[in-house]
Amino acid sequence: MKKHEVDHILARMLDAYENVSDLNLTVGRPLQVESSGELLPVEMRPYFNELTPFQTEVMAFNLVAHDRRLTEKLVSEGSCDLSYSLPGKARFRVNIFSQGGNYSIILRRLESSVPTISNLTLPKVFYKVAEEKNGIVLVTGATGTGKSTSLAAILEHINETRSVHVVTLEDPIEYQHPHKKATFNQRELGRDFDNFANGLRAALRQAPKVILVGEMRDRETVEIGLRAAETGHLVLTTLHTVDAGKTINRILGLFSSEEENQVRIRVAETLKWIICQRLVPKIIGGRVAAFEIMGTNLRVKDAVLHGESEGKTFYDIMEKNHAFGMSTFDDSMIALYQQGFISEDTAIAYSSRRGIVKRGIDMVKSSRGEATTDIDNLEIDRGYGKIR
Repeated sequence: MKKHEVDHILARMLDAYENVSDLNLTVGRPLQVESSGELLPVEMRPYFNELTPFQTEVMAFNLVAHDRRLTEKLVSEGSCDLSYSLPGKARFRVNIFSQGGNYSIILRRLESSVPTISNLTLPKVFYKVAEEKNGIVLVTGATGTGKSTSLAAILEHINETRSVHVVTLEDPIEYQHPHKKATFNQRELGRDFDNFANGLRAALRQAPKVILVGEMRDRETVEIGLRAAETGHLVLTTLHTVDAGKTINRILGLFSSEEENQVRIRVAETLKWIICQRLVPKIIGGRVAAFEIMGTNLRVKDAVLHGESEGKTFYDIMEKNHAFGMSTFDDSMIALYQQGFISEDTAIAYSSRRGIVKRGIDMVKSSRGEATTDIDNLEIDRGYGKIR
């Protein structure tokens, strides 16, 4: 199979459905694409009823394009990440991995244009995030929830409004930022640096004002990231955590118990924002982003320094600081339901505290004049307790 044949297959897969976000090539399955969160088969001639191990292996090594480092990593570690361009069509973030001795391939489609806060309709607090001058901003969530897209929108606002040097450390580069007001140097793992810790250590000598770290993967990277934030840099990065509280715990868990108090002090002083994301299915198809957003204030710093306690959890703090741009996932679910984007069942299923979301939905229904219960014909038993 030649490269142009691989490109033809990928192009046909992209055109098979609308809103294609991922291409999936797995042994024993047909060609599949993910459209609006659902895996769908792709028909083409000749029809790939079930991909064979040989077919996925040939496509994998065509995508790797004889890169020695990637080939060695794939063989020795069982997976590798790379970027791939389909000329005039699309760019992909590719993960090739071994399963059961066979190779599977997932290609995540990357947008050709850099997103903005406005065209993604992100919360207005994202503008405040982009205006931060130093500290750490963490964008968290599961794989595929749009963390990189949100960070790209923040960087684009910086690019349009501030004359600063921005260094990005990515795996791989997803959005290619043109030079506008800011000057961008985008570095790719494996090609421009060997690991995030070394890339971040080198970035401190490259005179940036803003540093993007694709992911805080280990203790050493977190340590250097904290140091960068303490020395006046704005550090933007991601973690695979589900909410603000677990994000703090994940960072603390990377260090020994003897270091915990010192790390708590450093995190409390440098943390600016934690933005957690989830993608939830819309009523009309497709998905919409829900956010949990926690900024920093004296109460947040106290909870980071001394841990959460009754009535002083990160959830409680976010719930009571809406005026400062903070919100919980439950607030976001209720708002999305009120705007008609998601159903009641979806709002409850993706909530953090179901009771709070149910009460919020009932308030929305009451304001619309809708029934909040299916119990009918209630009346007072006026004879209750009387002797008959």
